[in-house]
Amino acid sequence: MLAREELLKGVENRDSVARVIDQAEQAIKTWEVVLTDFLSPPELAEIQRVFSRLTDVHLVAWGGYPQAERQRIAIARSELPLDQSQVAIAVLEIAGNFLFDTATHRDFLGAMLGTGIVREKTGDIIVLGERGSQAIVVPELVEFLEMSLQQVRSVPVKTQRIDLNELKVREPKKKELTTVEASLRLDAIASAGFGMSRSKMVDFIESGDVRVNWKDITQASSQLKSGDLISIRGKGRLEVGEIAVTKKDRYRVQLTRYM
Repeated sequence: MLAREELLKGVENRDSVARVIDQAEQAIKTWEVVLTDFLSPPELAEIQRVFSRLTDVHLVAWGGYPQAERQRIAIARSELPLDQSQVAIAVLEIAGNFLFDTATHRDFLGAMLGTGIVREKTGDIIVLGERGSQAIVVPELVEFLEMSLQQVRSVPVKTQRIDLNELKVREPKKKELTTVEASLRLDAIASAGFGMSRSKMVDFIESGDVRVNWKDITQASSQLKSGDLISIRGKGRLEVGEIAVTKKDRYRVQLTRYM
């Protein structure tokens, strides 16, 4: 059995991690691949961090496309092969004429949850403007949603399953940049990457709008490292790339901003 309390020590998303530990124990006991529901980015990051210490099981996460935020995890004994194809997902097209009554991500999600399903059964929702949206869900909900989801806002919709290769995912816009800073403080790197003043960045950090690797960070002096992902609510994301020390003992940092 897994060292449950040891694994749960200091975790933020305790209920989610505990549930996945239960599923991992099931995978060990039954020699079967066990699937979680969809997980949010903070839950996913913490579970992957906790399970990286284990040798008994391994995990594969997948949400339908490479940039998917919400993903399911397949868990299996480390002796068993595991790949993305074993993470069962389905794609629904929610089609309607939204030309005169524009619907947002929140509207589509609200309509889906209004049928009685829970958030954990839904992955990402890709809004297609006036044509509707595409939603990623667990396969067992497909028939139910095809019958039950008939309206979003004031617009009648037709909900039907489509193939995964019909997903209309836009490649994220990104911008590469380099900054040279005296330190690797969060406020210094993030203000350069997001193109705003350091004082404004400090306001964002102290107000709880900034996450590093999906964890809320409220200390402007927090130190960053290569590979860290900084996100600001409503402003996009910033990935810290290669870090080099200059001859003047400053830090040259490669950054990628996703908009």
